[in-house]
Amino acid sequence: MKVTIHKLFDYLLETTAAEPPECFIGFSLARSPRLKDFLAELDPALSLDWNGKSFLGLPALRQRVLDQAGLDLPPDSVLITAGAAEANYLLFRQLLSAGDEVITEAPGWPQAGVMAKAIGARLVEVPRDEAQGWALDPDWVARAITPRTRMIFLTNPNNPTGRLIPEADLHALAALAERHGIWLVVDEVYAGLEWVGARLPSIAGLTRFGITTGSVSKALGLQGLRTGWMVCQSPEVIRDAMILRENSSEIMNVLGEHIAEIALRPERLAAALGRARAEGAEVLDRLDRFVSDEPRLNWHRPEAGLIGLARVTGTDGESLARALLAPPYRTFLLPGSAYGLAHHIRIGAGGGPEARLEEGLGRLSALLASDRT
Repeated sequence: MKVTIHKLFDYLLETTAAEPPECFIGFSLARSPRLKDFLAELDPALSLDWNGKSFLGLPALRQRVLDQAGLDLPPDSVLITAGAAEANYLLFRQLLSAGDEVITEAPGWPQAGVMAKAIGARLVEVPRDEAQGWALDPDWVARAITPRTRMIFLTNPNNPTGRLIPEADLHALAALAERHGIWLVVDEVYAGLEWVGARLPSIAGLTRFGITTGSVSKALGLQGLRTGWMVCQSPEVIRDAMILRENSSEIMNVLGEHIAEIALRPERLAAALGRARAEGAEVLDRLDRFVSDEPRLNWHRPEAGLIGLARVTGTDGESLARALLAPPYRTFLLPGSAYGLAHHIRIGAGGGPEARLEEGLGRLSALLASDRT
């Protein structure tokens, strides 16, 4: 079955085709570094042919992936991919068949629904509880399991609410996967940007059925490298994903892999995360004050990551987002309809000064106070 577009991407395509916005509220990634920041550590004689060492990806990079996640697994447990999105894609394509069921969270990353539909699998959504700060109850996940369930797909922290799965709940979910023989895929692209507590264990280290996906895109702002990964204890899963990748992107992004390896070196990673955390915490404080001061908005502040959902009263989120995008406001934010939530908007702390967030918040405040919504 054909892969169809999901609402988030559809909205982005539609709204970025015309004149670009002036301000952005809701960038989902940290401020991006520049190529010049890496030139001193790149070898000018580097061949831009594939790395010639492993079809799984640059060995040094695969070790960095394990080290930053705190995983004591062999490097061949890692496959380098074109971002976390490709890692997720490969897993859906290789682990699911028509008629299977995949459990996911709602709200959650919409790629799960797109892929399930394309495969002919049934998507089973377990709701997160907004009244409880968007908590996900492992017991609800357990009750959704049937003999046809082949995968549980989650994000931690949750995209788009920023809610973390507590460590005890992660262990409960890992035990569910073990008991039922279900693949438990957890997209961890925001790992390292926790505002409440320490970084949580990576799911690939908690169960043989756990599969971690991640990338350098969000926390490190290196989205343009298109460099991500999957980590799994099963050699068969890694090999099958590699085979499919060889017949799709055939990614051997040598320059991207080398830059990502430099970015994940301990001293560099610590400095980059420190900057992202400092900027993100400051902007989240500003967003928290903004939401508190706006009578038509409320939210649960994200526990991790750079995005969260705010509930809007008096209008729907998409009408508000479209009005804000039009003159005189010219400001972009993503409506909650991208995640199946009509009365929410996504706001975020990423992008750095180029986002012109403060101006954008002023324009949003003026729109909320007007009679246009």
